[in-house]
Amino acid sequence: MSELLKYERECITEGYHHIAGVDEVGRGCLFGDVIAAAVIIPEGVIIEGVNDSKKLSEKKREQLYDQIMEQALAVGVGYVDAATIDKINIKQAARLAMKIALQQLSVSPDYILVDAEKVDLDIPQRSIIKGDANSHSIAAASIIAKVTRDRLCVGEWEEQYPGYGIAGHKGYATKVHRAQIIAQGITPLHRKSFLGNLLLEQPTLF
Repeated sequence: MSELLKYERECITEGYHHIAGVDEVGRGCLFGDVIAAAVIIPEGVIIEGVNDSKKLSEKKREQLYDQIMEQALAVGVGYVDAATIDKINIKQAARLAMKIALQQLSVSPDYILVDAEKVDLDIPQRSIIKGDANSHSIAAASIIAKVTRDRLCVGEWEEQYPGYGIAGHKGYATKVHRAQIIAQGITPLHRKSFLGNLLLEQPTLF
């Protein structure tokens, strides 16, 4: 935990106090929005167990989601849909989702810690490689983003497009998902720019 607080403590030493961690999820999916979260945790608050969301079980992420929402000074979430991803590319879409998440915060950050990206805002910021495993704030943001997207997958998106297995694979390019796209075609939430190889195999998909 001491290592996870290294960057936040450096920011506090430099005179920053509202430090937002930012991360996104869904960058590699074939289906659905890319979703980012921004989290400001108050100085002195340590949420035990917070870590890179990919290293946590679903049950643990759900528990930590509730703790983060209760203890954070502010939480913002940003969504960028499949049509926009196809239009501006996934890298720019992920950055846009991060920007939107930061703009949704009820408290303005004076410093941003970003997971391996740069956000188009005039706020001091630091890009941290593997930030979700090296920063308390970014790890918290990764959990909020992951749980938010997973809930959409098992709820709204699964109900809206049954038969694609969205609740199971969460929109990633699994064998089951690819087979269902070939069998049923694409939905409005599929990212056409991500389906190049499938289109070559099945040119009638679009």
